[in-house]
Amino acid sequence: MGIDGLDLGTFGIYTFDFEHLSAAQMRESIQELEERGWQAFWIPELAGREAFTHAGYLLSCTERMHIVNGIAQIWSRGAQWAYGAGLLLADAYPDRHVLGLGFGGVPQPGVKPLAAMTGYLDELDALKASNPPKAPMRRILAAYGPKMLELARDRSAGALTYHVNVAHTAHTREILGPDAFLGVEHAVLFEPDPDRARAIAREHLHPYLNTTYNIAKFRRLGYSEEEIADGGSDRLVDDLVFWGDLDAIVDKLHSHVEAGADHVAVQVIGIEPGRSAMPYWRMLGDALLPQGVGTDPR
Repeated sequence: MGIDGLDLGTFGIYTFDFEHLSAAQMRESIQELEERGWQAFWIPELAGREAFTHAGYLLSCTERMHIVNGIAQIWSRGAQWAYGAGLLLADAYPDRHVLGLGFGGVPQPGVKPLAAMTGYLDELDALKASNPPKAPMRRILAAYGPKMLELARDRSAGALTYHVNVAHTAHTREILGPDAFLGVEHAVLFEPDPDRARAIAREHLHPYLNTTYNIAKFRRLGYSEEEIADGGSDRLVDDLVFWGDLDAIVDKLHSHVEAGADHVAVQVIGIEPGRSAMPYWRMLGDALLPQGVGTDPR
């Protein structure tokens, strides 16, 4: 399913890797991925790459691929700057940019996340009313709890979730209803040995298992304090990082689609410093994108 007629395909790529690549390396990689049939490429926002500059560069390097901010941080820029940047990208690259909004940057003291996002959307809508876009501007929200998911359903095209289990995807679909877009990021690790796979996965999950916001999220996902502590239980780790060989990983990724996700953004982890995830993206593309059209092979 697409976003208001925008087809992202069933599977896409989510990566932090481009934070560390040169412009030439990014261009070469994104062009190969487009030629291999990937329809959507998701980028986070960290200190190394500003969200809209990063998206604009990747859009300029491609002809068909959709570039999704996953996410642009609402506390890193005022709504007027986000609207202006999104307005230009929508006009320059019709139907190829999706603005994913979420928390990040320096929080406003005393402002709760739901109130902050609601206020930000109010500002964006006021700007849209006074300066309508020439081409459709699509936005989605990073959302986990019921109230934020309802806001995503009512005030955007849908939701993006990050580091969630399949049960959360099913529950999210119930809240969003049948029409709103649901994109789910999920980490994968090409490692068949359970002990080694879980060790690498725990290293990846460590920052998330030690921050208040993420701990609260994992509690809502049904994990106990004991399961979250000390690097995470095997159950938590196995639910949040799909590891194994290609067939096992592909089968597990489909479980999100079967639970109600419109699109799964696959994040390959466990890449050695200085190495590229491209060999794994090629394998995943061959398994998930038959004939290079980005559709569900089942």
